[in-house]
Amino acid sequence: MAELLLELFSEEIPARMQARAADDLRQLLADGLARAGLAHDGGRAFATPRRLVVVFDGVPEAQPDLAEERKGPRVGAAQPAIDGFLRAAGVASLDQCEKRATDKGEFWFAVLRKAGRAAADVLPAIVTQAVTQLPWPKSMRFGHSQFRWVRPLHRALCLFDGRPLAGDLVLDEATRLPFCDRSSGHRFLAPAEFAVTGCTDLKAKLAAAKVILDPADRQRTILEAARALAAAEGLALREDPGLLAEVAGLVEWPVVLIGRIADAFMDVPAEVLVTSMRTHQKYFALDRADGSLAPRFLVVANMAAADGGAAIVSGNERVLRARLSDAKFFWDQDRRLPLGDRVPALDKVVFHARLGTMGERVARLQALAAELAPAIPGCDRDLARAAAGLAKADLTSGMVGEFPELQGIMGRYYARHDGEREEVAEAIAQHYSPLGPNDRCPSQPVAVAVALADKIDALVGFFAIDEKPTGSKDPFALRRAALGVIRLIVENGLRVPLAPLFDIALGLYRPVLGDAGPATVAPALLDFLGDRLKVHLRNEGVRHDLVSAVFGTGGEDDIVRLLARVAALGTFLGSEDGANLLVAYRRASNIVRIEEKKDGPHDGAVDRAALAEPEEAALGAALAEALPAVRAAVAAERWAEAMRSVAGLRGPVDAFFDRVTVNAADPALRANRLRLLSEIRRTLDSVADFSRIEG
Repeated sequence: MAELLLELFSEEIPARMQARAADDLRQLLADGLARAGLAHDGGRAFATPRRLVVVFDGVPEAQPDLAEERKGPRVGAAQPAIDGFLRAAGVASLDQCEKRATDKGEFWFAVLRKAGRAAADVLPAIVTQAVTQLPWPKSMRFGHSQFRWVRPLHRALCLFDGRPLAGDLVLDEATRLPFCDRSSGHRFLAPAEFAVTGCTDLKAKLAAAKVILDPADRQRTILEAARALAAAEGLALREDPGLLAEVAGLVEWPVVLIGRIADAFMDVPAEVLVTSMRTHQKYFALDRADGSLAPRFLVVANMAAADGGAAIVSGNERVLRARLSDAKFFWDQDRRLPLGDRVPALDKVVFHARLGTMGERVARLQALAAELAPAIPGCDRDLARAAAGLAKADLTSGMVGEFPELQGIMGRYYARHDGEREEVAEAIAQHYSPLGPNDRCPSQPVAVAVALADKIDALVGFFAIDEKPTGSKDPFALRRAALGVIRLIVENGLRVPLAPLFDIALGLYRPVLGDAGPATVAPALLDFLGDRLKVHLRNEGVRHDLVSAVFGTGGEDDIVRLLARVAALGTFLGSEDGANLLVAYRRASNIVRIEEKKDGPHDGAVDRAALAEPEEAALGAALAEALPAVRAAVAAERWAEAMRSVAGLRGPVDAFFDRVTVNAADPALRANRLRLLSEIRRTLDSVADFSRIEG
């Protein structure tokens, strides 16, 4: 068994592409080795800005020998048939064949054995195929080659069992890179080439040449140095895993340095400073002990400078001053125009080509927020309308134009500057939330109203024009919006009937869509929310089939009530009575379904006087008592009581199936008993659609 090592050395690979490319290359090589019959350990992949490295251990030195069998004519067949078989099989005589008995008689078999090729002879083609098939989001041609890669490719180190493969990495007819055993270190600190004998040797020599090969090691080095520098200043690093991963893809020898933000910029909102530093300069922010932004930043250099990094820090401070000057300009300019005066400009901002302008959307949000206010405890209708009216105004500001990720956040600052109520300012900032499962959900009443209105308007609008998510595609983030609606309702305990609210939202689109909005929007959205709810609850350990069962009763559009029903149903089914009744329900349903195929539905009223056997009479009496009790409990949302009423059927149902023959010889008796079984099904289905329950 041997090690296969491949290092592709190129110009700087964009940081966002490195990890995916390294893993894609590993997978392509693994697939190629598998097709060639060469075992391996699955491989490991590494990336730096200038190299992709993949290593496989446990690769055999040769392919396994192959044996191929060919069935020939029957023993005793005519000579021409035998001669044709021998020629086709490539054997000289029947002495090289075997006789084998089959269920159709005795036949000749030729066994052809083919020796496996040496792995070193097979690998060049496997490596070449993997490299040329490696997908990139963007690629380029370089030199006179037609070969496309993300950046110009300079060298291909490829070792098998410590020795370079023979031949070349053939990129196209004009471009070949000879397989070699050479690598090189940091572009400036240690650019000389050196020979390599394997992966361990490569890692050690790269480290000596100022290159940390493993991205995880680079991230750890940056994080430890950043925390130490921050602590030395009495500050704390503002953790940013995404930025950390990106910066680790920009450097091969990370050196963390600390710089200062000029005092003139510290009156600009912290979110602006952090976003500008992160987006444009890839700097890390630092916090004071009280959590406020400190006037310092961390920059990760790709150099160990002789002056300790003083010139690097000075240059980065100078660049940062220019960046933050732009941000401060936007901050000062934007505050000159009150937020309310920006609203008319939204009439020129397109929300969606078929759904009108952002100004029209704001009018819908105001109406929806006012409609929602009474259902949200503590929500002032006028404040909800005012907040919805200003929620999108910052989209026309210079700051949001420069940093779109600050929409809402800047609206809060501008609203405060204009003297708006704090509830309004917070609602503007929070109305996009929650943006994901880990994002904080708004709880302030006015913010909840505007956030719900924002998501419901988007869902209804895009469903009305049939722009629903399909497969993995969700260009308008409707799954996220649906999850946001669920979290806003559940985490705030809101009793909001959604179906009429969807109809109201659809009606608000009439000026834009006319009568084109389909009447099926509300049912389709409820189904969509049901699917999202299953995903949401699955993460909390709730069975998805219970959600389907409650939805299956129809007309359930109150999520809080639905969850209460799901919880009660889960408790019931976890009991002995519940488990046994589920079995009885299925038995009753199966019998009725089979018999209805023969002679039509059996859903009429049961003739209580015709219930001849004591057990069926007892079941009929129990059902007559249980059905109204269950319906009354469901209507009053007394779920535990509804389940107790259903549980009371367990004894009569068990006795009925033990002692009563449903398919009696008397047709009238049989039909009456089938109607009794239908009543069992109907009673249980008034609690939940038991047919959707699994297990």
